[in-house]
Amino acid sequence: MYDERLTVPRSWWLLPVATGLTLALILLRVGGLAALVGLVVGIAAGSVAISSYGSVRIRVVQGSLVAGPARIPVDALGTAHPLSPAEAVAWRGPKANPRAFMLLRSYVPTALRIEVTDPSDPTPYLYLSTRSPMKLAEALEEARRGART
Repeated sequence: MYDERLTVPRSWWLLPVATGLTLALILLRVGGLAALVGLVVGIAAGSVAISSYGSVRIRVVQGSLVAGPARIPVDALGTAHPLSPAEAVAWRGPKANPRAFMLLRSYVPTALRIEVTDPSDPTPYLYLSTRSPMKLAEALEEARRGART
């Protein structure tokens, strides 16, 4: 129904190169081979870190919302509120509740805040960084209608 991967911006892929170059410069005093190994290891480690950070997914499948490590049935969710960039900053800052589940990505300006209606769950709402808050809200509503029938 809905599937989004929150990938990092392309400019972030320069960070592993910078890490590799830095490590190579540090190891250059040891020798040329050590510098080459440092370059390769630095780029590989930085690439793995960037890739794992940017591999988080938000999905609506089989009557559930899957957001990173969380899997919540749509019956336990209430109203979804798409947030503009300014509102998103406020809800991850001064308006934030420490008990909320927050899937934050600093490079995604918009978000969706979803109320949790399950009385046994202490989480008041979910805050999900998403590039398409309206589409995600529509997918949740469609999944909720499908779960009722």
